[in-house]
Amino acid sequence: MVALRSQREIDLLRTANQTVAKVLTTLADRIKPGVKIIDLDREAESMIREAGGIPSFLGYHGFPASTCISVDEVVIHGIPDDRVLQENEICSIDVGVNYKGYYGDAALSIPCGEVDSERKRLMRVTERSLSAGIDAARAGNRIHDISAAIEKVILADNLGIVRDFVGHGVGSEMHEEPQIPNYVTSSKGPRLKAGMVIALEPMVNLGVEEVDVLEDGWTAATADRKPSAHFEHSIVIQPEGPPEILSKSPNANWRWGEKEGAILRGEHLS
Repeated sequence: MVALRSQREIDLLRTANQTVAKVLTTLADRIKPGVKIIDLDREAESMIREAGGIPSFLGYHGFPASTCISVDEVVIHGIPDDRVLQENEICSIDVGVNYKGYYGDAALSIPCGEVDSERKRLMRVTERSLSAGIDAARAGNRIHDISAAIEKVILADNLGIVRDFVGHGVGSEMHEEPQIPNYVTSSKGPRLKAGMVIALEPMVNLGVEEVDVLEDGWTAATADRKPSAHFEHSIVIQPEGPPEILSKSPNANWRWGEKEGAILRGEHLS
């Protein structure tokens, strides 16, 4: 069953997601060669707690950190450690916040220093696929319509769509129904209704779609060890028109190109 959230619940979810957005905005400005990713995680935890939230990833099924920080070939669930960021790497940051029992969840991929044209293309396409999925998330459509919109953008650039992990509902639990694949399946999925809150998160690889989960049981890396990108927003379906992006940060100054990086501000990309 997919929950339809009350206005009170949506307000709490918005607050949780705005904390996520502030953390992502701050950490995006920190990404540069020489930075230790464990320091990013510590800053994120401090910001979350100062805002009255709880880092929802910390301790989740034993996860040992407050954020997932995934560098280059790591798709998702990277565990922050003493790894030092290098020039020409993609740093993906996934942040979750529990605020008074309601969850925020969003992710962002950031270039470290100057990155090559293929990494820029990968991030650009992944952003645009998320934007297309958001556009399709309208009352009366089905989950299939979101999946098809995301898939169309990615396949047009011949990139690999990760199939082992998908988007999801978010609310009083961090992961709820429905599951939202970033590719078309045989199922149309439930019809979208006002008040549904879902997290869309395309994960896109420069090479093959397959991933390996490493020995730590969390870190998911591309099977061919080529770079990956990950963008995510939590949204609420509206009675009419496009959804509200709960995790957007309209005042974010961070940009890595003329339009690229706009997704954090909730801007739709053409």
